[in-house]
Amino acid sequence: MALRRWLLIVLCAFAPLVQAGEVPVPGKIVLASEQWNDYTNKDGSGLAWDLLRQIFEPAGITVQTRSVPYTRSVGLAQRGEVDGWVGSYRDEASGVLYPHWNFDSDHIYALGLATAPTPTLATLGNYRLAWVRGYKYEEYLPSVRRFNPIERRNGILPMLEHGRADFYIDALTEAKYVLSQSQDPALFKLTHIAELPLYIGFADTERGRALMGVYDQRLTLLVKTGELKPIFEHWKQPYPF
Repeated sequence: MALRRWLLIVLCAFAPLVQAGEVPVPGKIVLASEQWNDYTNKDGSGLAWDLLRQIFEPAGITVQTRSVPYTRSVGLAQRGEVDGWVGSYRDEASGVLYPHWNFDSDHIYALGLATAPTPTLATLGNYRLAWVRGYKYEEYLPSVRRFNPIERRNGILPMLEHGRADFYIDALTEAKYVLSQSQDPALFKLTHIAELPLYIGFADTERGRALMGVYDQRLTLLVKTGELKPIFEHWKQPYPF
């Protein structure tokens, strides 16, 4: 009888510790992103949103989206006001958690005049570059020296035409959108520069850690089975895995 009573006391003492160490997986994930055309549309459509729903929702986690400027999305994740932000490069920001898996890759292109020399990753440092403020391409493209962060994408084509920059750097989808604003697209050309893996930057919170664990587990399975391929095919984008 004494032994049974002692075992009961030990179990009761340890039970709260076990429960306290268990972090329940949230039933939803709140993700912030800049609004990128056909990628993270404000209405919840787009390649990235479709991918992330396929990653989380079969695990019982509803994806809730917020469309905000890029630098604001980073700040929201750093402060734990959202569970993560979409489209981060590896170790781009401090105070957040990075998973093992990327969910996509950014196809980085240089947009310039058709008459300009064709740039390469090795020769980018020879040119005056421009890109949207907050993207920090200088940390991921070697040899870059002269660059001008701009606030928004309108006005890029006149900037190139009037020689205020040699090339505009952006992901392919956004670079194509900028080019589509030209009345004479033949004046410009797009050149592939690099592939940069894209991650969710998870909030450094208990929720963020639990959701990141589900994210990596699900991607390990989905990459193995190829279940994400139809989503990339639907949006006519290269499969990155």
